[in-house]
Amino acid sequence: MAGIRTFSMAMALVSGLAGVVATGEPVQAETLTVAAAHSLKGAFQDIVPLFEKEYGVTVQVVYGPSQTLRRQIEKGEPIDVFLPEGVEEVKKLQRKGLTLNGGLGIYAQTSLVLVMATASSLTSISFRDVLPDRATRMALGDPRTSALGEITAKALTKLDYKSRYHLLHAQHTEDIVNLLHAGVADVGIVYRVDAINSGQVRIIDEAPAGRQTPVQFGQAVVWTCRDESLSAAEKFFDFIMSPRIQKLLLKYGFDSVPSNGSRAGVRSSAVDE
Repeated sequence: MAGIRTFSMAMALVSGLAGVVATGEPVQAETLTVAAAHSLKGAFQDIVPLFEKEYGVTVQVVYGPSQTLRRQIEKGEPIDVFLPEGVEEVKKLQRKGLTLNGGLGIYAQTSLVLVMATASSLTSISFRDVLPDRATRMALGDPRTSALGEITAKALTKLDYKSRYHLLHAQHTEDIVNLLHAGVADVGIVYRVDAINSGQVRIIDEAPAGRQTPVQFGQAVVWTCRDESLSAAEKFFDFIMSPRIQKLLLKYGFDSVPSNGSRAGVRSSAVDE
């Protein structure tokens, strides 16, 4: 009798599995892993709960320097969606064939600004102030590990800033703000969106190119995305690009993205730039 029950339960299990296969319904991922720039922390307090509620998917966000996150993806770290602070980090993955359908999405943009601590008593300076004695301590993103640092280095190339300031390198904006707040650095260069949301720094000058040359934030579904997470990853991609989330990003200080530049496919010319 016990044998009959065991056989019946086994057959029921097989039939149930067959029913699932027959329906062709995708298995919904329980968790979606998103690797994101630190600049998204504020906005994600609203965005992530909205997505989780509407799609029934738990989102795990890993924040870090974009270059570091990109290298982890290249090595096979289990990440589903990549939202770095520089679109170039996505393009680097594209060139290696490490992005999936959906390609590159430019979901927001900002610019570089010169900042100092809100409570600082020092006289404000500009990017073009002459400081031959290198007395001013400037905190910058590290170009070896940070997209912010790489973008900053390119923006300041013509200013000969290395000989004019005493440079202190940091991993990301939060580290730069901490150096300013602690009085270790006098000025720093961060993204406008981060300066607006910080509360601990004030903007004292625009980058040499000002807001005319925006820093574009990109996203992509990457090759390390798990099969069971692919559907949710694609939904998250589209969710970030949707008009209502774009409005929410504006609320948190990001600049709007031109409608004709918000999305590019995997095989677009952006890969070859």
